[in-house]
Amino acid sequence: MTARYGIYFAPRPTTSLWSKASAWLGRDAEDGQTLQRPVLPALEGLDLDALTEDPRGYGFHATLKAPFELAPGCTEDDLLAETGRLSGRIAPFTAPIAPAALGPFLAFQIQGPSPEMHALHGLCVCALDPFRAPLTEFDLERRRKARLTPEQDARLLKWGYPYVYEDFRFHMTLTGRIRDDQVRVKVLSALQNHFVAETGPTLFDSLAIFRQPDRAAPFTVLARFNFVGEATAL
Repeated sequence: MTARYGIYFAPRPTTSLWSKASAWLGRDAEDGQTLQRPVLPALEGLDLDALTEDPRGYGFHATLKAPFELAPGCTEDDLLAETGRLSGRIAPFTAPIAPAALGPFLAFQIQGPSPEMHALHGLCVCALDPFRAPLTEFDLERRRKARLTPEQDARLLKWGYPYVYEDFRFHMTLTGRIRDDQVRVKVLSALQNHFVAETGPTLFDSLAIFRQPDRAAPFTVLARFNFVGEATAL
């Protein structure tokens, strides 16, 4: 089996955002442990295991460069080293976040424009692309089921993921797809109340590499790299 690697933002494991969001999903991607989900009375009767199944496997994170297999000739150590060098060029920054709806999904999203986050995303997409193997026909077909625009399809072929640059939307996913509008509103309200202390200005100060050993396995944190650069480095 071939491993995949995702370049993500993930809150530090010592933060309440990480611990509470991981508990909500039911798994800590730092150590792979199953967690006891908090009891939210407003959501009694809902199948929360099913509601969080998809994001639970990925772990709590925001995608900066979507999961990829390593290009021929590249090693995991090469990827770690280059991500560390990249992180040394980036300055920490803050942006306000809050749980919100992203289509049928619920996720922590940045509230308002964040040029720093978009610059970080673009840097990760471009600078680390030499480590990405070309997509397989299976992955191309899987992505194209989403009815991509011609521009998105072109980005899929060039960068391995269709939702980059103009289509990038920072989000740390909290649920799978919720098709029922009333249920989605109900869950969002409960999550906004549950995460009230974690809503607001958030420090972005590191990159994380998540690793999936094979397609049937969950992602776990492989490494984290601190931002130590100056603001003009982006």
